[in-house]
Amino acid sequence: MRLSDFDFDLPEELIAQHPLYPRSAAKLLHVGPDGQLVDRTFATLAACLRRGDLLVFNNSQVFASRLIGRRQRGDVVFDGRIEVTLVAETDTRDTWICYAKPGKKLEPGDQLLFSPDLSARVQAKDGADIRLAFHEASGADVLDAIDALGHMPLPPYIQRPKGGQAQDREDYRTFCGRQKGSLAAPTASLHFDEDTLAALVVAKGLDTAEVRLDVGLGTFAPIRVDDVSAHQMHSESCALDAENAARIAAAKAEGRRVVAVGTTVLRALESLRGQEGAMSTDIFLKPGDRFAVVDALITNFHLPQSTLFMLVCAFSGTESMKAAYSHAVTNRYRFFSYGDGCFLEGRNAA
Repeated sequence: MRLSDFDFDLPEELIAQHPLYPRSAAKLLHVGPDGQLVDRTFATLAACLRRGDLLVFNNSQVFASRLIGRRQRGDVVFDGRIEVTLVAETDTRDTWICYAKPGKKLEPGDQLLFSPDLSARVQAKDGADIRLAFHEASGADVLDAIDALGHMPLPPYIQRPKGGQAQDREDYRTFCGRQKGSLAAPTASLHFDEDTLAALVVAKGLDTAEVRLDVGLGTFAPIRVDDVSAHQMHSESCALDAENAARIAAAKAEGRRVVAVGTTVLRALESLRGQEGAMSTDIFLKPGDRFAVVDALITNFHLPQSTLFMLVCAFSGTESMKAAYSHAVTNRYRFFSYGDGCFLEGRNAA
């Protein structure tokens, strides 16, 4: 498979810069198992669901992981500002791999001062990557302190003035996030809230479950090889506890569909095979792969030539998805994180 096999034309004006309100007004393209297309909205999601379906959500919450600080070396505090973006958590508590801009002058041992209480020490530097050990002087949780002070890590295709917009702190968070850990939002869940889900549960006799996958910035990384099989996925941590694994097992045993709300849920469930456990996953799902756990998928529209577009092609068929995306462009669906969504019925679930 070549990278060009997964390209399509997308007018820039279809890239959503803000979410719709109410969220249920977003369009929803229903793609059947044979590729048939039905235009809906999230207000009519119930028409896509079957009685007893199990909806699975990602309970990892995005946090405001971009910080502005000043550099200190010894007793000298420099005036220039440095922007730090958290990239990956390490095995050491409160220590993260980060990007720094500008980072050329940073050296191991330097301190970065973000507020009177929050600071970080440069432990190591490898090219553009720096390893920062964060410290919160008042004793507060470090991630809570970063989240309170930082800016939302919006995707590069969402344009904002420097410093971002305060509304994104609410708009870019999901209702089901229980614990901070993601560097990008699992955006399919942005179409839901507590009341919407409760109404669906009653209307269709649904069951719900949760899995955790901490979304990394690698989700936006482009594929840089022409032979897509040579692409190396980034790793992300995921976990499924015993209670939620039991709900998934019961649904499969009873012939009820497992509906993943978002590609992060699908990747986590297929990595863990629906079993209790925790792991780091770099699963790369592409056409030809089969799905052992997930029967249907709710997801937004993804970038051309991206691993996520390849994932939906694997799930619903490449030609079906190309036709669906062409239909979406023609009918002015809104794309990407703040955009519209689709309901995909898998054609090759195991």
